[in-house]
Amino acid sequence: MAAPMAVYPKELEREVTLQDGSRLRLRPIRPEDQDRLVAFYDGLSRQTAYQRFFAVMKRLPPNWARLLANVDYERRLALITEHGPPEAPEMVGVARYEPTDQADIAEIAFVVQDGWQNRGLGTLMLDALLAAAEARGIRRFRAYVLAGNMRMIDLLVRFTDVQERVTESGVTELLLTRRPAPAVTGTGR
Repeated sequence: MAAPMAVYPKELEREVTLQDGSRLRLRPIRPEDQDRLVAFYDGLSRQTAYQRFFAVMKRLPPNWARLLANVDYERRLALITEHGPPEAPEMVGVARYEPTDQADIAEIAFVVQDGWQNRGLGTLMLDALLAAAEARGIRRFRAYVLAGNMRMIDLLVRFTDVQERVTESGVTELLLTRRPAPAVTGTGR
């Protein structure tokens, strides 16, 4: 018997605006996005693909694309950002969390198309992903980052609370939590 179809979390869909004024659509991934994931991978530079997957593949294998596009929206979630007309948008970023062998920790990973890097999209996607995970009861996260990928390590250190950081064999493993929102001050009069 097939597993029941996961309920698509429409509440996670929203328009977002980057620091430069660019408007994007943020939404959970859907199974029909698998071919778009292959095209997204094809658009990554070799360096960006290597930093995300720790290897460069000629093409994202279709079985990987199928696995990555089919999530349960609870224990496995991926958020994508799109740019362009609604009938044919371009996928420009993917953020995801996956279960680990520890029930209270999810592994996170994300990648942004080269032309969209350094515009605040990674920070925005990190916050949206961690907020969605927390809403589903996940509070601790693990990230594996190539030790030379200082931009990603810096992003995680600046915008999360890192509890552990270990580098071994060229890979930095971070255990982190979402940083609490700053307290609102003022009298409200």
